[in-house]
Amino acid sequence: MFPIEEFRECVERIVKVFTDLEIRFHLTGGAAAVAYGDPRMTQDIDFVVDRDQLRSQLQLFFAAAPKEVFLYDERTVREAVESGRQFQMFDIEQALKMDFYPRELVEGELDRSVQGHLFQDRTLPVASRPDAAISKLIWISKGSGKSRHDLRQLMLRASAEELAIVRKHAEDRSLIELLDEVLNESDEIDF
Repeated sequence: MFPIEEFRECVERIVKVFTDLEIRFHLTGGAAAVAYGDPRMTQDIDFVVDRDQLRSQLQLFFAAAPKEVFLYDERTVREAVESGRQFQMFDIEQALKMDFYPRELVEGELDRSVQGHLFQDRTLPVASRPDAAISKLIWISKGSGKSRHDLRQLMLRASAEELAIVRKHAEDRSLIELLDEVLNESDEIDF
């Protein structure tokens, strides 16, 4: 686990690649939780990227993300982009892992990206609070324990409108009972 500042150089390198190639992206996962005020440590950085834009620019993406800087397998990345599955890259210099999701877990989430402060003096596109919360809820339904804390932290500062959006999506996905269960849990340790 690392404090988010440890990821700055790595994030800046990959953000430059996406920006130069005009590929839409945003940060999600633990980085989004940090951007929304939960000063936690994380083990990787998660990105949602526009699948169609990445697919059409894939050869340029490989050229802009050289293997001297990033460790990845081109064939694996190609297959992941084609199928919409996650792929990983490893920043060799900083020894840090990045997970890329060439799909939207929450439909339209890239259209709702907001600028968030991941680093003290730098804003970057992050998943909207409701989209980040819904993503966390989906991951919880698949067994992610860390996402439980993140979801509670995201919802602590949520507006009534944001909470209503999350509840609606949870209902639509038959996850409303799970949402209520997680939101009623405590982060305190009982003795």
